[in-house]
Amino acid sequence: MISYLVIREGPKWTDVYRLVPGRTVTIGRASTNQVVVKDDRCSRSHAEVFYTQDKWTLRDLGSRNGTMVGSVRVTADHSLSPGDVIRIGACQMAFVHDLSAAFGDGVDETAAAIEVGDSELLALDEPTTITHRRDQTRYLLPAATDETVPKVGESAAKLCRLAFELAQQNDTTSVAQLALDGLFDSTPTDAGAMLLLPLKDKDDGGKDFATGMLEIVASRSDHNEPYHRVSDFLAETVVLEGEAVLARNVADDSVLMTRDSRGLIHATSVICAPIRQNQRVVGLFHLYSMQAERRFDPDDLEFTLAVAENVALALRNLERQQELAEDLSYTRNEIQQLRQRLGSESELIGESAALQKVQQEIARAAPSRATVLIRGESGVGKELVARAMHFASARRKGPFVCLNCAALSESILESELFGHERGAFTGATGRKIGKFEAAHQGTLMLDEIGEMSPSIQAKFLRVLEGHPFERLGGNEPIKVDVRVIAATNRNLEKAVREGTFRQDLFFRLHVVEVNVPPLRKRGEDIVLLATHFLKRYRLETGHKVRGFSNEAIQQMLRYRWPGNVRELKNVVERAMLHAKGNLIELEDLTLTNLATASESGELGLRVATDSYEPLSLAEVERRHILATLKSTNWNKSRAATILGIERSTLDRKIRRYQISSK
Repeated sequence: MISYLVIREGPKWTDVYRLVPGRTVTIGRASTNQVVVKDDRCSRSHAEVFYTQDKWTLRDLGSRNGTMVGSVRVTADHSLSPGDVIRIGACQMAFVHDLSAAFGDGVDETAAAIEVGDSELLALDEPTTITHRRDQTRYLLPAATDETVPKVGESAAKLCRLAFELAQQNDTTSVAQLALDGLFDSTPTDAGAMLLLPLKDKDDGGKDFATGMLEIVASRSDHNEPYHRVSDFLAETVVLEGEAVLARNVADDSVLMTRDSRGLIHATSVICAPIRQNQRVVGLFHLYSMQAERRFDPDDLEFTLAVAENVALALRNLERQQELAEDLSYTRNEIQQLRQRLGSESELIGESAALQKVQQEIARAAPSRATVLIRGESGVGKELVARAMHFASARRKGPFVCLNCAALSESILESELFGHERGAFTGATGRKIGKFEAAHQGTLMLDEIGEMSPSIQAKFLRVLEGHPFERLGGNEPIKVDVRVIAATNRNLEKAVREGTFRQDLFFRLHVVEVNVPPLRKRGEDIVLLATHFLKRYRLETGHKVRGFSNEAIQQMLRYRWPGNVRELKNVVERAMLHAKGNLIELEDLTLTNLATASESGELGLRVATDSYEPLSLAEVERRHILATLKSTNWNKSRAATILGIERSTLDRKIRRYQISSK
């Protein structure tokens, strides 16, 4: 069943969007949405409409002001029925199968009749007798239909030149002045002006119109009298009825070009032509002649209306140019903000020697196209290292795409990597590009690469070696330019020996290796990272917490951080929420007693019975002190803090056990 979203702005339906099964329609204020709603009450990504289980469904995307269907607010997936009206801010969208059903309510555009009393005074004592009316000019029709019209050839040529010149103007005033010059050259006009409704009054369809709303954009007078503003009668007639009119003072021709007892000048004839955009009157041209021998005729009315139509098009083009410029500027700012945000999130925080080594490896590997394998425990920031490498490379302007291989099943992972065609499997209602295509000319990071199944490993290896691939269910070869960065916390060598990871893929990935140290091996960075996270959360939440107490700092320095940087980040966020004063105290920290991933190996102890090595307490202490000194890069003050002893006590034990850094 073909379905549509018919969009309404104000009193009129303005656009139609056809719904295609398999293609999700997003609605929001951002220019990246398929349906853009220019309303402050609409969120950037407000809602979406998609086809599922043989019906169209509406879903609110956590918008600030909500999505309504009729008078009901959408809180969960809402199945749409023909005739439903979706309301977002001031925008309405009718869901229909038959387009004619959307316009059933209609818009009453009938204007009230205008009554002019005997006491009506016109600004120029303009006549009340309208001799000609025109709804559409003949000059914009094919020439064959106007062969009998006098002056049509000359007028059409002038109109053509004027249209080209109008299209080259850069502002409304220039358009108005150029149009008036053309009208004065081609018609017996003595004075005239172009008037426009303000932007806020253009969309009301003439409702509550008053002549005072019209603003003079440009005016001209070739007579010794200045231009006199259009009368209420003519302005209301043209704006409300949407027709161009030609009027003559047929009541008393003897007083033309003279002043009456009220001091008003009489015009011989007047033309008033509407400027229309999408059947809405947005302004008008007002022209009049004050000489008996210079009177307007119907051809002048035709020409003025044709100029008005061209001016309306020129004004619309100017509006579109301005909208495009604003959208482009907004999009550029949005991209720049996103890049700045990604750049700040790719900044590695710390001053330890271990982190500086990682940064040096990033600087060496970033310029090349070589595949990179990032190793490290869970939570050390492997994705952060991959982002830093991307933004330090020549691909920084391209996309950075990340995919966690452990979070998806085998079939879904293959679809995510390579994409699929419509009908490739149950639920594939449309074409979807994979992560490889999305990362074209950029970087693709595959986290937890060790969790990839052997069947996908084979296809993945071919793409790494430069071969094209096909989407699931497709037969079109696709070739992309992507740099791959893989990350894992598993022992891939052991996986190769066990047969769960392909040896050829391991060698293909193992071109450049970056080992990210755990947080316990970069103790100098703990306070820096904690302060960084505290500042971020303080800006986000507005909390008054400004730092950590000495006891809290000492506890964080002694703690082994089995969850690494991720755990530290969460601990700081939780502590800030629990803090009662301006400082995070020791009792605000929530720490675990979990062992680190390689705790026993670092201490040189073997608790397993099959590898137990009897040791004296002195030897255990010596090994423990040596391991602590190595983990702090022989920073004795830091090691003493971790061991919970004084610096002088540590020096005595180093001398007693003859511990050396060599």
